[in-house]
Amino acid sequence: MSPQLTFGTVKRIGAILLAIAIVLAAGIVVGQAPAIFGVEEDPEASVTFEDQQGNGTAVTIREVSLSEGGYVVVTDGGDEPLAVSNRLEAGTHEDVTVERADDATRELVGQLTATVHRDTSDQEGYAYGETDGEEDQPYLEDGFPVSDTATVTTSEEDALSDSFAVESIDAPASATTNETIRVNATIRNPTEFQTQQPVEVRIDGAVFERQILELEGGESRTVTFETDTSGAPPGERTIGIYTDADGAVSTIDLEFHTEPSVSVTDASNGSVTVAAATPEEGFVAVEDNGSVVGTSDQLEPGEHENVTIALSDDASIDEDDELTAALYAGSPADADAASPIEFEGEPVETTFTIADVGDGADDGGGNESDGG
Repeated sequence: MSPQLTFGTVKRIGAILLAIAIVLAAGIVVGQAPAIFGVEEDPEASVTFEDQQGNGTAVTIREVSLSEGGYVVVTDGGDEPLAVSNRLEAGTHEDVTVERADDATRELVGQLTATVHRDTSDQEGYAYGETDGEEDQPYLEDGFPVSDTATVTTSEEDALSDSFAVESIDAPASATTNETIRVNATIRNPTEFQTQQPVEVRIDGAVFERQILELEGGESRTVTFETDTSGAPPGERTIGIYTDADGAVSTIDLEFHTEPSVSVTDASNGSVTVAAATPEEGFVAVEDNGSVVGTSDQLEPGEHENVTIALSDDASIDEDDELTAALYAGSPADADAASPIEFEGEPVETTFTIADVGDGADDGGGNESDGG
């Protein structure tokens, strides 16, 4: 190799390195180095929602951070939000006040959840409900909405004067997600009059049992609730007893009652039918060579039979092609952001072919899975 060629090569390499250094420096300065090289970062958020006292019309979010701006939505386990913040710009915000929606029928008391949502719609204001969840979806972390839960109690005695008071709660420390547990609570009527009021059992804010309780004026009674935990997500959860304006909470460790699994029961070129046991809210995806060719509807935690996955019309699948049915945590509307559900360190999935399932093969043909 000639000295002249070597020197020219060194000069070219040096020029390239210098250009890369300049671009990296510029990217670091403006925070856009990943975008310059064609790598898009997922939007990120965090929220801190602390137990607090309030007046039922507003709550305070201790801190919320949003990489792309958006909203904080407060719910109590129902389908409709109780309160939505004003639009928040990207960045970190402290002591954010979220006021109750004008049409909300429940006060901002009890076990509440604050979830951070993105602002992706062209219209002004929070549009998740109006677009059936297509826009302004939650920020996700590991496939789950970014949220925090807090207990909000009233700060004024007058607000409690007509509401039954929850003086104590006694709940099991652990249970499985398909058993009936006994939850005892002492409820007191602080008024002078015989009164009927609803009393609810909630797990992580979702109502699992509701009774109408009648108490004489000044009466205090221990009430037993036979509560079915089916549908509750596994893990350490908050369980609480709530009246109109009071509540008491405890913690319960819920273990998923069976091994996560997915098995194919029927298949054709247009759809696949499976049975699934999922410990988390999620869905079943059918994949062909790593590409998703169909997803089920959203599945609540628990066991599900006859789950149908419509296959994409664009997918070209032969009867002998090896397909995979897998469990995912997250939303089928945003399958790319979902996370595979694992059991004993392995994804919960099963492989199959349309031909084998059509022949009824389910022994050794890869049509059943217990997590491996």
